[in-house]
Amino acid sequence: MSIKAENLNYIYSQGTAYEQYALKDVSFEIGDGEFVGLIGHTGSGKSTLIQHLNGLLRASSGTIYYNGENIYADGYDMKALRGKVGLVFQYPEHQLFEIDVFTDVCFGPKNQGLSKEACEVRAREALQSVGLDERFWKQSPFELSGGQKRRVAIAGVLAMQPEVLILDEPTAGLDPKGRDEILEELAELHRKRHMTIILVSHSMEDVARYASRILVMNHGEKIFDAAPKEVFAHYRELETIGLAAPQVTYIVHGLREHGVPIADDITTVEEARNAILRLLGKAEQTEAKADRKRPDQARTANRSKGKADQRS
Repeated sequence: MSIKAENLNYIYSQGTAYEQYALKDVSFEIGDGEFVGLIGHTGSGKSTLIQHLNGLLRASSGTIYYNGENIYADGYDMKALRGKVGLVFQYPEHQLFEIDVFTDVCFGPKNQGLSKEACEVRAREALQSVGLDERFWKQSPFELSGGQKRRVAIAGVLAMQPEVLILDEPTAGLDPKGRDEILEELAELHRKRHMTIILVSHSMEDVARYASRILVMNHGEKIFDAAPKEVFAHYRELETIGLAAPQVTYIVHGLREHGVPIADDITTVEEARNAILRLLGKAEQTEAKADRKRPDQARTANRSKGKADQRS
């Protein structure tokens, strides 16, 4: 088991008049190799939660286990944990600081005590895995586009070869092409390395497409934890907390209201397309059968007419 949280609570300004719960009794387990989506409205506790998972924040109460070890135990190596549980912040500028891209990506492995040669090998592999062209490697990271900065930030974490990769809104502010490229690269990393990925996102379409499981946060509490189809079946409840289902879910329910016999648990465009094609195929088969019956009916009618003519 990769990560286990038990009864996590986090309280801002504890013991003062401004005391406020950011997390309330949150528990869950995330297994090795899972791709988990984490959703919730602004202020729901998503970012606070993920910063607990690699020890950047310490819970007011409750426990986090990583591979069966209590990360709050005396003597636990938090530095090693942060090498295994990598966190990519929403704003890449918060973790880019070196003179050029390549040096920036080398920083993590260097901090792990690797040799210069090993750091450079890690950096090359990481930059190639996120699809950043080599011509950008010697540029300042601050001269890059938003999408390129995000690639560098992800590469900087990947260079440390984490077992868990947590990404806080990695596609925020990107155009559709840039968003799709980054998400496809993450999906490829998940497939090839069997890496555990936790994706924080406001896009219901993205989590429905890539995640096999979704955690939903509301006012610091976990309210749903299930497969996308199960979570989005509660789309009316999600609407009451400022969320929604993927747009295709509403289209499917609209079709059903108009009598189209399409499944009601569709959450992606691909699923909707396949379902509609199957329905069209059935309609074509029905029509073809009807067409085949028509000549038979015509021949029967002609024979009946012929016999009537003979009798007359």
